[in-house]
Amino acid sequence: MTLEKNIEDILDRVERAAIASNRNPEEVKLIAVTKTVDIDIMKRAIEYGIVHVGENKVQELVRKYEAIGPVVKWHLIGHLQRNKVKYIIDKVDLIHSLDSYRLAEEIDKRAKEINRVVECLLQVNVSGEESKYGISVKGAKELLKEIVTLNNVKIVGLMTMAPHVENQEETRQYFSALKTLSEEISEIGLENVEMKYLSMGMSNDFEIAIEEGASLIRVGSSIFGERDYSK
Repeated sequence: MTLEKNIEDILDRVERAAIASNRNPEEVKLIAVTKTVDIDIMKRAIEYGIVHVGENKVQELVRKYEAIGPVVKWHLIGHLQRNKVKYIIDKVDLIHSLDSYRLAEEIDKRAKEINRVVECLLQVNVSGEESKYGISVKGAKELLKEIVTLNNVKIVGLMTMAPHVENQEETRQYFSALKTLSEEISEIGLENVEMKYLSMGMSNDFEIAIEEGASLIRVGSSIFGERDYSK
């Protein structure tokens, strides 16, 4: 399939999954994950309707931003080190991987320097896998209570990564748990915290994620094909 057909296919599947779950398809935003994807291919994807772009690495986001600019919404979806916040603070529309108060402090500091409030998602390690980043489900609420004291960081939702499993139906429990956590956080009513987004679901399981309430899905290989990690 061509790039344009791939995008059309994903958008069609998003629509069908949303309707089947009695949801408005417009509630679900497709983030095209452009890890290892060449800039010229990204530009073609944008021509075909891609509005949101997700990058895992700061260095790659900066390089591609300089070539493409703010014609799309830029999402930093990978692990973010404190010493690299300064490079993306004026470029990124949403940070998906906030998982500690020290990182929130750095984002707040850098955002204050440019008079900006940066929207972030709290990354939650729902599965408890040691190989994954993110705050634990139990620690999420307490961390949010600390972060709300920062004026230039706004939490607008949660993000999680499900484990890689053969039977994709097994991922449902993790997406459901994140949805439950977001509802519990909403009930607390923390100032400056809004459970607007749930970022969950990738190429292999985004339909299940949509059924469980995802509003941001991160899709790469189903759009651009298998990754060439030699790049």
